[in-house]
Amino acid sequence: MARLDDIVAYCDELLDASAFDDYCPNGLQVQGRDEVACLVSGVTASQALVDAAVAAGADLLLVHHGYFWRGEAAPLVGIKGRRLKALMRADTSLLAYHLPLDAHETLGNNFQLGLRLGFEGAAPVAGLLWGVDLAQPAGADALVERVAKALGRAPLVIGPASPVRRVAWCTGAAQGMIEQAAAAGFDAFISGEISEQTVHQARELGMLYLAAGHHATERYGVQALGAAVANRFGIAHRFIDIDNPV
Repeated sequence: MARLDDIVAYCDELLDASAFDDYCPNGLQVQGRDEVACLVSGVTASQALVDAAVAAGADLLLVHHGYFWRGEAAPLVGIKGRRLKALMRADTSLLAYHLPLDAHETLGNNFQLGLRLGFEGAAPVAGLLWGVDLAQPAGADALVERVAKALGRAPLVIGPASPVRRVAWCTGAAQGMIEQAAAAGFDAFISGEISEQTVHQARELGMLYLAAGHHATERYGVQALGAAVANRFGIAHRFIDIDNPV
């Protein structure tokens, strides 16, 4: 058993949450019971994840995508109202970290994705952009296969089939960073989502682009943080994956 306040303080400090100007509040978003014995983690605090966490007996739900996004309507009605009501009725807390969990150099989504893709020597390039120089050039098909095998889904592929020597990536909706990756000398870029203009950018830059899924690329940071919290405080942790094809 651990105190909720201690877990929140630990995560805030570990991720340096106050240093980020984010699109949402980072940290404790819904306060439930004071003591935590069971932690559930997941990517997005959807109704399905909230219901699964409550059914699993979670005292605390830890997510990457929480609530109260900049520009969204404030009233607690409809979908938002039902989600919050389910958490509060169960006295389950919600803890959410967005950009801090993308950026962390060992627990973050970008480091964790590189780890699962087997990219040795990966490092931050600028901001949230990460990259690696491959020990040996890889064919485009080999890179696509590596991503598909690691994430359990085939990425959408745009661009040339030429050999790849330098790979950059940023998880989630970071397709707009493709020009930054090209300017830094990378010949392949992996992200989660893709936009209409990304197709043209990839073609005109001569860059291989892999849209590997927003959800699929951001499953790993929250698992790593959940495991770190469980280990630090001696509590149970379970990751629940709510499938999302995007």
